[in-house]
Amino acid sequence: MKQHLYGIAHAVREAVWGAGIERTFRAGRSVGGDPQYPVDRVAEEAVSAYIREHGLRVALYSEDEGLIEFGPRPETLLVVDPIDGTRPAAAGLPLSCVSIVAAPMSESAVIADVRHALLLELGTGHSLYVGPDGVLQARGYDHRVPALSGVTSVETMFWTMEFNGHPARRMTAALGDLIDASASTGGLFTVNSACFSISRIVTGQLDAYVDIGNRILRDHPATEADFRRVGGGNILHLFPYDIAAAVKIAEAAGVIITDAYGRSLTSTRLTDLSPLNQRSCVAAATPELHRAIMAGIDWDAAGVTSPR
Repeated sequence: MKQHLYGIAHAVREAVWGAGIERTFRAGRSVGGDPQYPVDRVAEEAVSAYIREHGLRVALYSEDEGLIEFGPRPETLLVVDPIDGTRPAAAGLPLSCVSIVAAPMSESAVIADVRHALLLELGTGHSLYVGPDGVLQARGYDHRVPALSGVTSVETMFWTMEFNGHPARRMTAALGDLIDASASTGGLFTVNSACFSISRIVTGQLDAYVDIGNRILRDHPATEADFRRVGGGNILHLFPYDIAAAVKIAEAAGVIITDAYGRSLTSTRLTDLSPLNQRSCVAAATPELHRAIMAGIDWDAAGVTSPR
């Protein structure tokens, strides 16, 4: 299975990276409502083509197509985000990953059931993999990985936060103190890829990743209209295919990764895109930094700030 995960990931990279595919949004929306670009369609086709060419008897759950079975009574479920970071990929920026997990076939499978997890960078071909033994394997990097930074202070952290599908005023109301504390003496980035962001904690290039949208919605249901307004009528928080591989890899590397309540993400169902199964995420290189981030978020402000 490890060989086939790598095969699928490299097939996607060969199909899309540097291909000069039109970046304009014109390809509709995924099953979950996420905007799709022409590069997404090319990547999805590369996944299906590899599975057919190699005669794999699997069930494929992908961002664009939902669940498709290849062969009778498949025993393996593949959950694939062919491009986590579509916008960077469409712009030719090396800030995106192919994300794949494999678990025993079950309609109720959760992240805890994942047996194989792979993140492969589209820009470089570098990869992070965890198999059934739970050991992280890194390929392509010029230093030992994992290489967690050890940063404990929000003032010096390099981190990313999520805006896609999230009303910006609510996000900045909740995260403003962290932004102010870190923007000059640390570094704040937004790259539109949970997988790439979390993988950078593993490589030591970043210290934290924060996506709190789903907790804001759960704590303040009246914000739903704002989330749907910026999501084109949909709730666009972290889908299972966005984080399944990243969670397994981060945990194997020693990253502190939870939802925005501080709870484990491993009970997330792999094939459920409903808002109740979508997730928030706070990931950090150290327990101290994770606690400081959680303490620095103003949850109440996010619920009362007017979007206009």
